[in-house]
Amino acid sequence: MPIITNNDDLRELARRKIPKAIFEYIDHGSYDQISLNANRNELKAIRFRQRVLVDADNRSLATTMLGEKVSMPLAIAPTGLTGLMHGDGEILAARAAEAAGIRFCLSTMSICSIEDVRAATKAPFWFQLYVFRDRGFSETVIERAKAAGCTALFLTVDLPLRGQRHCDIKNGLSVPPRLTVANALDIMSKPGWALGVLMGKRKSFGNIDAYLKSKGGIWAAGRWGNDNFDASLSWKDVSWIRKLWPGKLVIKGVLDPDDARRAADLGADAVVVSNHGGRQLDGAPATITVLPRIAEAVGERIEVLLDGGIRSGQDVLKALALGARGCLIGRAYLYGLAAMGEAGVAKAVSLIANELKVSMSLTGVREIKDITRDILFDYAEDRRRNV
Repeated sequence: MPIITNNDDLRELARRKIPKAIFEYIDHGSYDQISLNANRNELKAIRFRQRVLVDADNRSLATTMLGEKVSMPLAIAPTGLTGLMHGDGEILAARAAEAAGIRFCLSTMSICSIEDVRAATKAPFWFQLYVFRDRGFSETVIERAKAAGCTALFLTVDLPLRGQRHCDIKNGLSVPPRLTVANALDIMSKPGWALGVLMGKRKSFGNIDAYLKSKGGIWAAGRWGNDNFDASLSWKDVSWIRKLWPGKLVIKGVLDPDDARRAADLGADAVVVSNHGGRQLDGAPATITVLPRIAEAVGERIEVLLDGGIRSGQDVLKALALGARGCLIGRAYLYGLAAMGEAGVAKAVSLIANELKVSMSLTGVREIKDITRDILFDYAEDRRRNV
């Protein structure tokens, strides 16, 4: 077993363990991947103010997200096809999150269903909703999320149409799928992955299958989902869902302060500053870049969460300093899942926790509530002082 010191190590191990098409589904973004790369590059460009001789003993990462106590300001983001990264992937990730004391958010496009995750865990979890043209699906799946005790509904609003992901098309991960000789040989070279997926509880989109009462398989369910994305999705649908859902309502996919204000006006409890991991509008800004303006616009009214490019505890600390209440991780945990199953997710989370704790100490803070923009190095202020 290789020594794992950071998320890049998990990524490399995942790349070797799963088929190329599945890895690139995780790893790549839409079109020219401008936004995908910006998420990482803009985070890397931020610098800290190192502080010394500050008593940072007995640090605590404990905080709340959406009013729920968590061990650290981190949650597992909703990701589609997670059960194809590793058999029963959603269940394994939810268990790892529960053990770590953080929240797991299940995607509408998950392989394991809401009920599967509920049966396998005890802690509350969150559910993410795509609104399809068939509004009956939304009504039914919301009722199922209620029955499962989900405490928050994440309404994803930045996918009325799917952004083109070149690698998925070239690799045959399209609807309908395209199986090539290269793909078949690649799958045959990954017998451990194939066996794990084949032995998993489900082989299709569990939440959609339950609604359609169909046994048509993953491609039939995937085709239904692809054909039902709704370009007419609008703010009136947010009002409709707010009436259906009694728990915390989170609007995911916000990049503009005006949209954040409107979400708050319509009764949302939080927004996720997100560009869908660089998988939708290519050329949209990095999430960390727009975070401060959105936090300034609505941060006193509702919670502001962030995803996009979060790979380390340092990334989390930067986001908190710029106004986020917490962060969600997608690729960071998927690399761990693909590499090592449940243990890999646990490793990804523990790496982030340890990095966050060390970085808090070196910036002179002991508790999450003490993190402000003051821990970041201000280049503009430094230039003014040295003129």
